[in-house]
Amino acid sequence: MTANLAARLRNVLPAARLIDDPALVAAQATDASRRPAPRAALVVRPRNAEEVSAVLRVAHATTTPVVPQGARTGLVGAAAAIEGCILLDLSEMDAILDIDAAEGTAVVQPGVVVADLQRAARARGLFYAPDPASAEWATVGGTIATNAGGMRCIRYGVTGDAVLSLQIVLADGSIERTRPATVKGVAGLDLTSLVVGSEGTLAVVTEATLRLLPAPGPARGVVGLFPSTGAALAAAAEVTIGERLPATLEFLDDTALRGIRLVRPDLDLDPSARSWLLAVTDAREGAGRDLDRFSDAFTAHGALSVDRAEDEEQLDRLLAARRALNPGLLALRGDATHGDLAVPRSRLTVFAEEAERIARESGVEISLAGHVGDGNLHPTVVYDGADPVETEKAHRAAADLLRLAQHLGGTVAGEHGIGTLKLGDLDGELSRRLRGLQREIKRVFDPRGILNPGRKL
Repeated sequence: MTANLAARLRNVLPAARLIDDPALVAAQATDASRRPAPRAALVVRPRNAEEVSAVLRVAHATTTPVVPQGARTGLVGAAAAIEGCILLDLSEMDAILDIDAAEGTAVVQPGVVVADLQRAARARGLFYAPDPASAEWATVGGTIATNAGGMRCIRYGVTGDAVLSLQIVLADGSIERTRPATVKGVAGLDLTSLVVGSEGTLAVVTEATLRLLPAPGPARGVVGLFPSTGAALAAAAEVTIGERLPATLEFLDDTALRGIRLVRPDLDLDPSARSWLLAVTDAREGAGRDLDRFSDAFTAHGALSVDRAEDEEQLDRLLAARRALNPGLLALRGDATHGDLAVPRSRLTVFAEEAERIARESGVEISLAGHVGDGNLHPTVVYDGADPVETEKAHRAAADLLRLAQHLGGTVAGEHGIGTLKLGDLDGELSRRLRGLQREIKRVFDPRGILNPGRKL
């Protein structure tokens, strides 16, 4: 089957686009979820929409599954291989085709790295707002597929809020554009928003027209260290109800701080501190007043210390603790789950209290950290991956945290997506009727079920 599939693809593509060496195909079989994946048939690396179309026409005719891939930084298995599939690697479609300052738009291929687009926009005095933690590696196509978030969502929204129009290739190879690249446009249904976040299950994105904003002012911020999680969350709540939202509002709890102290002792984080809160402004005018308001809120809620960064260099120093989160958590026990959920901001304190109960009853350590400005937390269970009993406890506690989020009116996926790892959690959030409607939409777009089957829905 693989030989026949490769022969058909070679008839419609340059030979250099195909990789069928088993070792090379296996090396590309999984994503950052690190879950073992079945064996794909081959990898295809197209250079344009026409080549993607050619691949999908063959896949459609042979009913071969197709898994779109970018940088494979996703954490839920959405870009991992399916048995006998074509791995459609879009990373070489990496051109920034246009930056139009007058329209405030960028037109890019899906393989463009997010940080490269941010730098290109900045060079023109513009700003691409979406900023996932993996921006230096993640591709625009991947962030569109997952509707990725990041630290700046409280003010600027998620990736989908920056997407104006998409060029897509449908399952049968048809090349379409979802809408004109105008700021306004309500003709027909909003297929752009439907494709954003669909994790490659409806169509393959081959070009995106993205909204660029005027460049903001320099980022400045305030960090507070607090004696408890409750105090930091109360301060965060006050910051979010002010007349001007911060650009970033990040939180770390006691478990996170203990791990960070292990890997970054040079940061001299107060050992008595049990939580950490960072508020950032990038306002062109009134930034000093923003910093004053953040500092006052932190102090009013019992901050042990307040450290103020008046320029980007000082802010970078304050952000060092947040950047050390993942290595710090791994340093505690050697392994960690990948948490991602969201709850209404008004329920964050309740969630934190219930998470502490889950940790106590499960006999595990849970770190609460994340983007408290929009209620998107990354609760992480740290554990010894070599201990099967501890591993089982950790994953059971992680599942309990997802159910807790749903119970509090939240979601099991704030920004990382569903993939395969969270499919079993959707029934606690979406009714049978709604899941059925979504599968019907999938069948309209992809009647033979070849696009990333078994993911998202």
